[in-house]
Amino acid sequence: MKASAFVYPWDVNGDPAAPSWIAGLGVPQVTLASAYHSTRALTPRHPRHRVVTAEYAAVLYPMAPRWAGRELRPHPAGDWAPGDAYGEAAASLAEAGLEVHTWVVLAHNSRLGAEHPETSVVNAYGDRYPWAPCIARPATRAYLVDLAVEAAVRPGARGTELESLGWYGLAHLHAHDKTAGVGLGDAGQYLMSLCFCADCRAGYDGLGLDPDALAAAVRSALGPVWRGAAASDGGWAGVEKLLGEARAGGTRAWRDGVARGLQESVVAAVRGAAPAGFQVLLHADPVSYHCGANAGVDPGHVLGVADGVVVPCTGGAGPDGAGAVVPFAERGVAGAVVAANLTVVSGMGGRPDVLGADVAAARALGANELRLYHAGLASDADLDAVRGVVGGF
Repeated sequence: MKASAFVYPWDVNGDPAAPSWIAGLGVPQVTLASAYHSTRALTPRHPRHRVVTAEYAAVLYPMAPRWAGRELRPHPAGDWAPGDAYGEAAASLAEAGLEVHTWVVLAHNSRLGAEHPETSVVNAYGDRYPWAPCIARPATRAYLVDLAVEAAVRPGARGTELESLGWYGLAHLHAHDKTAGVGLGDAGQYLMSLCFCADCRAGYDGLGLDPDALAAAVRSALGPVWRGAAASDGGWAGVEKLLGEARAGGTRAWRDGVARGLQESVVAAVRGAAPAGFQVLLHADPVSYHCGANAGVDPGHVLGVADGVVVPCTGGAGPDGAGAVVPFAERGVAGAVVAANLTVVSGMGGRPDVLGADVAAARALGANELRLYHAGLASDADLDAVRGVVGGF
């Protein structure tokens, strides 16, 4: 069962010991960030620093000339990942015998939304989500395709993992997030994530949904929730209960079609630029209307587009854990990767102390690869627990 550990360039650069202790975990592969959103990250073992603050979404390598003169373009990193930080780290890891794959964050970018508000998701109340680029907008889609190609196909990389390749919504875990005061539930989160920018309004209209009436219906459905009523039943039935079956189905048809089209375009473009045998995986959720870093997908569709998926599985074998691999594994697509992504940082809700049981559960449910989130963030005790398990798989 092939395993890979997630790593940031700043975990490696400036620490001569990093490649050896990462290889010593027993993983043959690392998934190394090449384009990443803003974050504040611990580096528990680094000889020069303990906290790295990535102030905005950036590429972690020198930008290519393709971006010159373009309105929508990525930004180079600041002093948290200067120069070719990705390339430096990749070379060090490869010298330690590790296979390097890129880790690319796409439709999650607060700086893009701040500098270009027209790119952002707009909810039914007219509020913009600057962290969430609307993937229905043609200019945004063109930007994401080109960013994916450049950030995925780095020198020496053997594959890529594409995060946020779909809709982002209300849930964000933004700095000092204070959005949990009202329990929206699964259905409410969906309604608050529906976009009403000009392109999405045109899309709804093309499917026979009056966008003004739809926005009013969303606000009306959420009114009792804001006043303290219990959130609707979960799942898609809850969305239909709040919005009505026809309206709910129309919004999902629009959003699913947009996401599938973007996924097809990005994967095709990456493969067109990559060497033979280059692996393309998507971070994915098997429920297509879900939003976030693990983009909601249709399992049958995505396994016909990419080489496989990376599925969040922290929490064991239950429906909120490794059970998420089942909709992908049961498709039985020959050669498809279904990688169980297990958090091994105990301070972030991970379960390194029962990693063996969680890996066994994921394998029994159909996972055929393993991802460990996140080698650079984990404590020594967490890594010791990982080291004792991974070598046996």
